Amino acid sequence: MSEPILPGVDGPEDLKGLSDEQLQQLAQEVREHIIDTVGEIGGHFGANLGTCELAVALHSLLESPRDKILWDVGHQAYPHKILTGRRDQLETIRKYGGLSPFCSIDESEHDIMGAGHASTSIGYAVGLKEAMRHGQGEDGAVVAVIGDGSMTGGVAFEAVHQAGGLGTPMVVVLNDNGMSISPNVGALSRYFNRVRLNPKLWKAREGVEDGLTKLPAGIGNRFAHLGPQLKESIKAFWAPGLFWEELDWAYMGVVDGHDVHALRAALREAIAAERPVVVHVSTVKGKGFAPAEDGGLEGMEKWHAAKPKSIANGAPAPAPAAIPGAAKAKPKPPQYTQVFGDALVDECRRDERVIGITAAMNSGTGLNILQRELPERYFDVGIAEQQALLFACGLALQGCKPVAAIYSTFLQRAFDQIVHDVCLQRLDVVLAMDRAGLVGDDGPTHHGVFDISYLRPLPHIVLMAPRDEAQLVHMLHTALAYDGPVALRYPRGEATGVPLPLEPRLLEIGSGEILREGDGKVALLGYGSGVAKALEAATLLAEHGIAATVADARFAKPIDAGLVAQLQAEHDLLVTVEEGVLAGGFGSAVWETLSDSGIASRILRVGIPDRYVTHGSPALLHEEVGFTGPAIAERVLAAVGSGHRTPATS
Repeated sequence: MSEPILPGVDGPEDLKGLSDEQLQQLAQEVREHIIDTVGEIGGHFGANLGTCELAVALHSLLESPRDKILWDVGHQAYPHKILTGRRDQLETIRKYGGLSPFCSIDESEHDIMGAGHASTSIGYAVGLKEAMRHGQGEDGAVVAVIGDGSMTGGVAFEAVHQAGGLGTPMVVVLNDNGMSISPNVGALSRYFNRVRLNPKLWKAREGVEDGLTKLPAGIGNRFAHLGPQLKESIKAFWAPGLFWEELDWAYMGVVDGHDVHALRAALREAIAAERPVVVHVSTVKGKGFAPAEDGGLEGMEKWHAAKPKSIANGAPAPAPAAIPGAAKAKPKPPQYTQVFGDALVDECRRDERVIGITAAMNSGTGLNILQRELPERYFDVGIAEQQALLFACGLALQGCKPVAAIYSTFLQRAFDQIVHDVCLQRLDVVLAMDRAGLVGDDGPTHHGVFDISYLRPLPHIVLMAPRDEAQLVHMLHTALAYDGPVALRYPRGEATGVPLPLEPRLLEIGSGEILREGDGKVALLGYGSGVAKALEAATLLAEHGIAATVADARFAKPIDAGLVAQLQAEHDLLVTVEEGVLAGGFGSAVWETLSDSGIASRILRVGIPDRYVTHGSPALLHEEVGFTGPAIAERVLAAVGSGHRTPATS
């Protein structure tokens, strides 16, 4: 048995001089390290198992960080992290204070770009290489690794178009882990790869068949005389690269992404070509872990991420055995995502105009339920949030009631469509924003804390947020009944445990409600998940002799001006509580409402401070930023006790 190689790898330089056989062994050791570690702690799993050989091949050929390796999204970059000095820290990934779940320029000089949202790596790569061509910084190779799913994002196509037009000498590795693609192997495939890098040929070719007639060595002259079946078979070798070739990229592939020797040979040629080249590699998502590798699309989706302690000894951990005589655990509240998904199916059954749209996050948004129950009312546009909203606008113009279910953080990518297409035209589009607030382990690229601020300035839109799962059902029903655009935000994770309504009811747009009457000293006005924090703070304040009033705003736009004025008039201090950034957020709306009415007010705003919040469990992050009942109560006590005006930010 060969000696382990991975323990001696502290950086990319340690891969230099290793043979292809040793590099193949190293890739497998990296894979086993991921299975053992991520299976214990949880984290992105399947895509990382598919890129072990690719990461090894790239780092064995390139001189990182002088040469730039860009990992799109970063959920496929765990092998890269292991090979760049973070092997022993992998067990901290996604934990508070530990490694970032994605690439981070603050974490390592080898992480060239911060990532988290898909389809951006090619655009970064074009900028990097063009800066080098203009004499800025040290020159080097630039390679962008992007998954086939990320190629559904429009910004990736924009970058491909620009690089082809400029002739930017860079390499894109198209990491294709689709199950339907079979690698082209053998001498003919290798020959075509060389042909594609011939500048005389790719500049002259005007079409597939015309290009094939120009093949050297007499092959082209004989092409027209081949039988139709063989002729089409040869053309098929070229077909996967047609798109790239038409945009002036050389196409190489399909390369076995788990063969280090083949990868190194293809990458070496691509880098040396000094022109835009795409290397199409075929990988298996979940490679080396049988439940993912052999489970088809269902297995790949299930093991996209591993839960903590889900793997033991390289295999799925058995479910814990029930203890005889032990009391059954109390049922947990449903997830907000589940509640929304079920409610949307119910709304579809009530109204044939309702349509559900997702941008490649069907289970993450709960639309997998609609896909299963009413597939004809379900659409997935891919990782293309802009198209999701343009598609929704088209549906709305024709009389449908589209619901675009998109994470708060991903909706940012379609801001122009919200402004120009949805709101300007007052279309009946519902934006259902899952993962609103601090989402936890995925960190700053995924926290949904900006949507209140970026949506509130837009004319014609209604903003609402439920305090519990029952309100979510009512609000979805209300949003679909409303004539115009509505944005509905709700958090990740478990709901509160209140009973769900048998039938939804319409809420009055722009109306809040008082949940708990106080003694006139302090009023807590919560929005969405902020209501539960306000109620918790009120309970703690009662222990200090302060009977606080608690109200649920329900709407951030239009805001309940009457309720706000009443709370201000009847209390010494008004406290707003929101799980969003304070700048331009819900608290600002309350302040502006009172100011516009000429009412002097004393307001304490609780929310997310003006900085990016790290990754970690939501409880730890809430503690860090002061979004907890005890922290709110402490600030209120300080404000009431001081008798002076309280600072307006947390």
